[in-house]
Amino acid sequence: MEFPEEKDQMPMDFKGVWGAMEEAQRLGLTKSIGISNFSTKKTQNMLSFATIPPSVNQVEMSPFWQQKKLRDFCKANGIVVTAFPPLGAIGASWGTNHVLESKVLNEIAEARGKTVVQVCIRWVYQVGATLAVKSYNKERLKQNVQVFDWELTEEDLEKINQIPQRKMMVREEELVTATGPYESLDELWDGEY
Repeated sequence: MEFPEEKDQMPMDFKGVWGAMEEAQRLGLTKSIGISNFSTKKTQNMLSFATIPPSVNQVEMSPFWQQKKLRDFCKANGIVVTAFPPLGAIGASWGTNHVLESKVLNEIAEARGKTVVQVCIRWVYQVGATLAVKSYNKERLKQNVQVFDWELTEEDLEKINQIPQRKMMVREEELVTATGPYESLDELWDGEY
């Protein structure tokens, strides 16, 4: 379940929409169902009425917005967290280069003989989340999967944990609108922003 485009937004009936998604799964039209951009509070509310819990919650997550509280809650409730965009959506009109330009991440990458992208992908994997990345560049695609034959050290992980959280919300203009269900980031993320 994800938010519609601004022109299509209206008050959301999360319970009704989720019920329809559960019915689609019961009918065999899908193997699993999930949510996107749900805070801990919204996920907890969903679980209070869901007869089929969400299998995944895709949220903005990177070393700059680590989503620890949400990751812990989802793990405790058997919900997989998928990080998007774990690299800050570089190249997208709504993206940022904060991740690639991070001094901490660049130092770790250099020490490990890896790219910053590989460090970020490995970090997502080591903290127990999955990720959604994309590239059309064959070499980058190859590098993206070269993260399973090495690990970040505890010291590396601690350095990443200390990165000041920017909580970028790179797609804010799509999720927070005067006509949508949420009029501010604080309202969307229930104070977790």
